[in-house]
Formats: sequence, C-alpha cells, structure tokens
Amino acid sequence: MRLFVYPTLILLFLLSTFFHHSLLSGAIGIVAIITLVISAVYARGLYFTSGSVFLFFGGCLFIMSGQSIHALLFHFDTMLGILGLFLLLPFLNLLIKMGRYDTKLRTSMEHGMNRVSHLYRRSFIVCHTLGLFLNIATLPLVKESLTSSLQHLPKNQADRFYSQNLLRAYALCLTWSPMEVMVVTSLDVTGTSYLSIFPVMVLILIIVVSFDWIVSSIKYRHWPLKNCNDHVTQSNKMFSHVQPFILLLLTFFLAVSTFHFIFQKGYLLSIVILIVPITVSWAFVIKKGRRFFQLLVPLWRERTNGLANYFYMFLSAGFFVEMLSQSNHLLFLQEMFYTVSNLSTALPFFCMIAGYFLITSLIGFHPLVSFTLLIELLRPFLDEVSSPSLAIVFIVCSLSTVLYSPFNLSVTILADSLKLNPYRVGMWNFPFALLYISIGIFIAYLVTWLT
Repeated sequence: MRLFVYPTLILLFLLSTFFHHSLLSGAIGIVAIITLVISAVYARGLYFTSGSVFLFFGGCLFIMSGQSIHALLFHFDTMLGILGLFLLLPFLNLLIKMGRYDTKLRTSMEHGMNRVSHLYRRSFIVCHTLGLFLNIATLPLVKESLTSSLQHLPKNQADRFYSQNLLRAYALCLTWSPMEVMVVTSLDVTGTSYLSIFPVMVLILIIVVSFDWIVSSIKYRHWPLKNCNDHVTQSNKMFSHVQPFILLLLTFFLAVSTFHFIFQKGYLLSIVILIVPITVSWAFVIKKGRRFFQLLVPLWRERTNGLANYFYMFLSAGFFVEMLSQSNHLLFLQEMFYTVSNLSTALPFFCMIAGYFLITSLIGFHPLVSFTLLIELLRPFLDEVSSPSLAIVFIVCSLSTVLYSPFNLSVTILADSLKLNPYRVGMWNFPFALLYISIGIFIAYLVTWLT
C-alpha cells in the first residue's frame, strides 16, 4: 500500500505546482490524510510521538479557526517538497554507487592524507564547495564517499564526524551564497545590497571555520587514516578519476539551475522534479541503464516502505505549522519585539531574533516559514534598525537551523543515511550553532556602529 500511496501523493503535489486547480488540491489533501493513517500504523518511537503531538495541536488550531471540514484538505502540502526528495533520493544514491563516484571522490579526498584530522579539513572544503552547486544533494554524496575511510572508527565517533563535518560545511556555504533563498530574502526585506555584507559574511566564515578546524585537529589528532592512499598519484591521473564525476555535477547543476530560472519553482522543487530524468539519462549515457533499473526496483521498494516515520512526522508538522501561521497566536510576539527594539542598544533585539529562530526550528517550522512570520511581526518598525546588521542577523540565525533543527532537510537526510534520530544528529551541532549565532550577532552589533 505504501508503495502506491507515497508516490501518488508526491506526483499529485508536483502536478499541482504546474496546474493550479481546487480539485487537484483537494485530491492532495485526501491522499495526504490516507498517507497519514497508513504511516501512523508503521511509524515508531520519537517520530510517532512528535508526529502525534503536531497532529493533535494542529487539529485543535483547525477547530478553533472555525473553518468548514472540507477546508481540512488544503493544509497538508507544506512539507511535500521535502518528502518528495526523500522518496526520490534512491535514484541518485544508486547512480553514485554504479558510477563508483563515491569511491573516486574518496580517493581524491584521501590523496596525501594520513590522519582523520587532515581528512576533516579536506572533506569540509569539498562539501563546502559542492554545496554551492549541488545544494542538499551534496550531503548524501560526500557521506557515501567518506564511509570507507571512516569504517575503522567506532560508530559513534564516525556518526559525529559526519554530522559535524558535513552539516557545518554545508550550512556555512549557504550563508554567503548569493543563490540561497534565505540570503536573497534577507537582503530584499532589509533593502541591503549583497556586496555591502559580503566582506562581513566572509569574516564570520573565516572565524567560525578556523575555530572548527582547530577543535577538530585536537579531537582527531590521535586517529590515523588507515585506508589512505600511501602511493603518490599523478595529478593527471587524479583528474581522470574525477572527470566523469565533475561532468555529472555540472550537468546536474546546469539542468536544475536552468529549470529553476525558467519555471521559478524553487531550488528544492527543481531538484525533486529533475532527479529522476537526470539520473536515468545518465545511467544510459554510461551504458548501465538496464542494470540501473534491475537494482533500482528492490532498492526503491525497500526505501519507500521505510519512509513511514518521515511521512507521518513531516505531514503532521506541516499541518501544525500551516494552522499556526494562519492563527493570531503569534501576535503577542510583535509587542515583545517592539518593546525590545526601542531599547538603547540593538543587542537584545538581535538576541531575541536568534531565540525566535531557535524555538521555531525545534518545534517544526521551516526557517523560511519562520522568517515570513517574523517579517510580518517586525514590519511596523523594521526601518528603525540598521539594515546591514539586521540582514546579517537574519542570515546567520535562519541558516544556523541547517546545523541542528530535526525538521530541517539537511539534518533529516543525514540522519536517515546514518539510521539515527534527527534530534540526536542535530544536537551534536547545537553548541557549535550557538557559537556561530553568537559570533554573527556580535559582529552584526559592531556593524551598527559603522553604519
């Protein structure tokens, strides 16, 4: 049943992004409710508990809103883009395995390395760079590439390495990327130019990365890299190893970026729509099309049947967030923000914004949803705060959620790959996220004295 319902829900959602019709939206709601019921039977542990809590409070808010019962069908599409990526990731994962791109990338990262601390810095740079082009698809790719290198580490240590290395590299690349939606939105709302804050964001990046690398050097200094390449590989041979991989990256990036530019469907949705045609086409290009489908069917069946936890939790969380955003229960925050903004210093105001993102991200809000609500709360007095400083705070606080939020796509994808609860994966980065936020707020506060 799950093999039919989950793809049907995502297919209807993708169709609705091109064809807007109330009947199609209603069909999505009906299938979403059926999906919730089926997923509830198979969901386990914290996924079931948190999903049930979201569903309960979302239901209470719906009843209090006084909407007709049929309106319930139109409140379940908030998280379907994320779930679509979960459903279709096996296509990309299988292509990476078949093309041995994970092995080739691992060989490149291990070249000249003899300690885990060295690998930490090398993989950080690779993930940080690829994140600018591949976005969220970077995480499963680099994680698979590192698996063989870290197999001699205790599982808990290896899992921490993945969480801290990959999520930090990915989150920090987003904070200065001019293509990132949170960066663009923050600049647009505050009326700030990208060039005016770019040097500041690079400064924050250098400080935070330097701290992380120093700590990782101490933490992993006694861990040898047992599977390293001891022989010296010629540079032209190394390039020949990664050349097909680079070509795949460029193809994927150009296709997604072009689609995003033409149809304006969002980067995540563009990946979801194109991941199947690109991976299938590439499998035939490398002359492994038949083998690709032979391996895909059992893999996709297994992975789809295992998505009950995510469908139940994310559909419930999306319903709750949708209902809360339509209610008036957050308006009390507007008065609190206004009171704090009138203080003689902007520092408490910045800290309150940080606290807002921390709380909302931990209870299920996507940072873009949190940001949209926050702007509505701040709009009456937004001009009273230094625009460049506020843009920096918005960017740092909203994108820090990539590090720790159990409902953020980055954390959930990595947690699924590691077979761990996303709360646990996110909490490994929580202290670092607080440090990153603190540095960002402090530098933004200094900027207020210069503008």
